[in-house]
Amino acid sequence: MYIKDFEIRWNDIDANRHLANKAYIELAAHTRMSFLTEQGFDRRLLGKLNIGPVVFYEHIYYFKEVFYGRPIKVSLEISGLSEDGMFFEFRHNFYDHKGQNFAQCEMMGAWMNLGERKLIGLPEEMRHFLDKIERPDNFKILTKEDTRRFNKKPVDLV
Repeated sequence: MYIKDFEIRWNDIDANRHLANKAYIELAAHTRMSFLTEQGFDRRLLGKLNIGPVVFYEHIYYFKEVFYGRPIKVSLEISGLSEDGMFFEFRHNFYDHKGQNFAQCEMMGAWMNLGERKLIGLPEEMRHFLDKIERPDNFKILTKEDTRRFNKKPVDLV
């Protein structure tokens, strides 16, 4: 399992003096990109292929508070991937300095061609990067229907 170490910074806490919810999203994203960058799946390669990740949602489940001044760890595993690599789902667990799980984040996204602004399958030369991420026992092959499982639709003002 990939694990990234962090120190909770002063700007990571909120008015209640515990880790702010925005910090969870930032730590999870940093963990994902650190792993991919360490594997060679970096900004240079994304730029060369003119693709980028798009986040559909991020759900955070909070189990207990964590405070400033202690180190934490954030894990990464891939919990779902479509056969063409277009859709992906990652799971992050957050652990305190004692190794206790204090939160979990689930996120789903896809790859987008930045020129056409359309979703695309992950190019073959990049799919092997995602094979290096640990997969849990409940790993799922994703379909387009999985991206709509919460049945959320936009509701305009007019």
